[in-house]
Amino acid sequence: MAKEFNDANFQTEVLASDKLNVVDFWAEWCGPCRAIGPVIEELAKEYDGKVNIGKVNVDNNPQISVDYGITSIPAILFIKNGEVVDKLVGAQPKGNFVKKIEAHI
Repeated sequence: MAKEFNDANFQTEVLASDKLNVVDFWAEWCGPCRAIGPVIEELAKEYDGKVNIGKVNVDNNPQISVDYGITSIPAILFIKNGEVVDKLVGAQPKGNFVKKIEAHI
């Protein structure tokens, strides 16, 4: 299951992690966000133990969104060693996520 990242745990769960982190910035009211939700959950299961996959609700955690300049959702950041190494914006097919993950693990 995808983790829930928030203002309180982002530093320790994502930025301090030595794994690749896939962070989905989303909101309840966002249709495309809900559309890719099942894909994020599938990826979390498939890459369990290898990649840290989670979600940030932009309505509940505005500071992280501001820090990363999130202006459109869904926005998926690929963060490794505390740095953004890649990103996807908008609803994407699963294959696009897999390509990015495989390129960075």
